[in-house]
Amino acid sequence: MSDIKQNLEIINTKIRAAEKASGRAEGSVKLMAVSKFHPVEAVFEAVEAGQFLFGENRVQEAYSKFPAVFEKCSQTELHMIGQLQTNKVKHAVEIASCIESVDRIDLLQEIEKQCAKLNKQIKVLFEYHTGEESKSGFTSDDKLYEALEQCKEGAFPHIIPAGFMTMAPFTDDKSLVRKSFVTLRLLAEKIKTQYSMFELNELSMGMSGDFEIAIEEGSTLVRVGTAIFGERVY
Repeated sequence: MSDIKQNLEIINTKIRAAEKASGRAEGSVKLMAVSKFHPVEAVFEAVEAGQFLFGENRVQEAYSKFPAVFEKCSQTELHMIGQLQTNKVKHAVEIASCIESVDRIDLLQEIEKQCAKLNKQIKVLFEYHTGEESKSGFTSDDKLYEALEQCKEGAFPHIIPAGFMTMAPFTDDKSLVRKSFVTLRLLAEKIKTQYSMFELNELSMGMSGDFEIAIEEGSTLVRVGTAIFGERVY
């Protein structure tokens, strides 16, 4: 058994255990394998082990790796999870099914522009800033609500608002990590009641070091890289 396959089994076992401990339904949390800085061969290993959802931070890297993956396994899905510059959006929407790091309105405008050219709809998650070290994410409720209002008014017909994402602070203080996840969950619950025309069911929070806390606080999607693939290769 390869390390990647074994690691995936370990992580999935931990996810199921965290679901059970939190009183949540089995399978209510999805695992995203974050393959940044790892070669396409590592992605193939994960696919062969039954992992089909992946996340990448850098558009150029994803664009070079994933066409081959899609060709080999059409059920593979890719989310872009890194801070996204507008000049990278064209390739991002070509290769991804979801952009999790939407943190400003001009990015929504560019995503809409590029998706319209492709006649493609794409899911987005609104990234909300909850950790001091994170440099991305909406930092004010007002700007986030403004973005949602524009979606509600039909400004972005090719964009499907699907939920929210955050990065907890990089700290050993579990209370601060938990506070980050609680902040996003409570905000999401409030927004969902106000914008019931959108599903907004995805809560992408939790990574290799804190995904079990995230699951306790309502995460539906955990982003795990190092614990699956090991330390970065390049």
